[in-house]
Amino acid sequence: MEIQTKRSASINEVRSEQGTPAVGAGNMQSAPVLVNRHHPVNEEARELENRLEPVGLYPDIRVLDSGIRLDRTCLKQLNALLEAVGGKEDIVVVSGYRDLAEQTQIYADSLRDNGEAYTARFVALPGCSEHHTGLAVDVGAAAGGLDFIAPEFPDDGVCGAFKAAAAEFGFVQRYQAHKQHLTGISCEPWHFRYVGASHAARMEAFDLCLEEYIEWLQEAEGSSGQGDSSHGN
Repeated sequence: MEIQTKRSASINEVRSEQGTPAVGAGNMQSAPVLVNRHHPVNEEARELENRLEPVGLYPDIRVLDSGIRLDRTCLKQLNALLEAVGGKEDIVVVSGYRDLAEQTQIYADSLRDNGEAYTARFVALPGCSEHHTGLAVDVGAAAGGLDFIAPEFPDDGVCGAFKAAAAEFGFVQRYQAHKQHLTGISCEPWHFRYVGASHAARMEAFDLCLEEYIEWLQEAEGSSGQGDSSHGN
């Protein structure tokens, strides 16, 4: 199939040009967690709560709702990214961590208000949303429409600067138009996922979505375990 061929080609490009996986031996132990309709969240609620901090810890970050929380490392890096691009006046945090009940309500509301087709494109199934991890953040342009599901986040100005610098601080735009056949979600310019700087740099350099990147790490791990020195440290 053409889709599978393109996917394999991009992964093979990483393998041939990069040579070694970013995290060396034990790749999957350090890999970003993959969450999608085929990989629901499985973290215990208590463990997750211990990682979360209110965005309000940084009072100069603009938020749509004062109750928004994020993983503490994600939040720290988001603050640093916003500072680096001078975006604290013009970029608003629209959404962060969501529990199962909130995602269920969002999904039901979108079905009622927007219909099944729109909801399938832009709203993850309850239990299968990256927002359950606290590692995903939706951002919007303060001057644009701060729609909760699809806030405006253009490619120019400070929003463009945010996108350009995101990988340096560990973030990737999770859902891109040319990866929809793999992610199952339409292009979301406003949705950024924290994966860590080394992972983000590699994903950006080789144009890999998280599904492709995890597959590559798994293959690299298997090759390393078989004694292939090209995948060693």
